[in-house]
Amino acid sequence: MNIVLGIVTLLAVIGIMTLFTFKAPNGKKAVGALSGAACATFLPQAFLSYAIGGVFHVEFVKQIGDIMGSLGGLAAGALVPLAFGISPVFSVLLGVSLLKVKLLPAFIAAYLVSFLIKWIEKKVTGGLDLIVVVLVGPILVNLIANILSPGVLMVLGAIGSVITEASQGNPLVMGAVLGAIIPIVGMTPLSSMVLTSLIGLTGIPMAIGALCCTGNSFLNFALFKKMKFGDDATTLAVAIEPLTQIDIIAANPIPIFVTNALAGAINGMIVTMFGLVINVTGMATPWAGLIVAFGFNNPMRVLMAVALIFVVSVAFGFLGGYVFRHFHIHTVQEIRSEDVVDPEPEGDEAAHEHAMA
Repeated sequence: MNIVLGIVTLLAVIGIMTLFTFKAPNGKKAVGALSGAACATFLPQAFLSYAIGGVFHVEFVKQIGDIMGSLGGLAAGALVPLAFGISPVFSVLLGVSLLKVKLLPAFIAAYLVSFLIKWIEKKVTGGLDLIVVVLVGPILVNLIANILSPGVLMVLGAIGSVITEASQGNPLVMGAVLGAIIPIVGMTPLSSMVLTSLIGLTGIPMAIGALCCTGNSFLNFALFKKMKFGDDATTLAVAIEPLTQIDIIAANPIPIFVTNALAGAINGMIVTMFGLVINVTGMATPWAGLIVAFGFNNPMRVLMAVALIFVVSVAFGFLGGYVFRHFHIHTVQEIRSEDVVDPEPEGDEAAHEHAMA
């Protein structure tokens, strides 16, 4: 029952994310800001903390990565208002107030409060807007984030239960289930790094999560190239870190998630058959996870497994491009054409003058 509930929860998250992108006011801009926040925090953490600091035992670099990875709330809290065209002063003010909040609750709270801040900028002038925002913005955005945080943890727990139960069953079934689910979570704001850290995943299950994320990066490179979701920069970016292109992924859930789930299931079984392990949690990330895998396994076994994963992933990427060749897609140009920041309202001028003072 927990497995069914977890899968339904994951599908619901994907559906809500897609609906939000296209139907919510400023949805495309907000999701683009979320993508930027994840890129500015989770990606540096993966490379600096795990790949360099963890593998090569460089404590200084590891500390930098850990600090950056903990600032998802700050990044989302600042970038979402900026995407609305709100004053940089007010945007950073909201972001700093969300310093200790996780990425997704901070994103939702900043999105909701941005409408109010936008209204204050237009209606409150003469320098009073800065005082009003200082008194209202940080308190309100943190109240909303604190209310939402338990719900986000509940969602992560429901999806995590699928992984926990699967890891206790038949090894190949475990590989297929984990290989399908973990990389897909990594393409949503929930983050596969956060999920695997939350449930303390290690050993073979963690290796499945890490190397399947690597495989899905190969797949997405081929799929994005074949289906022409964007230009070469977009294609390379999604291969490096899917969260950097979360707006494109949310806009095209069926071809991207279906193809990734099928390939991930096969790749998960490959990792299981090779018996690879990663005894560090939170490594469900494409390239840092791959690097760490060499530290816990025979390098030749890792290379052989990754070679098979590469072949399977690229094949599924081109297969998905062929199967969905007539499927209506949303391109980068279409999605981001509306993401032009609005001109600053007149109320911002007073805020800037106070900030300069």
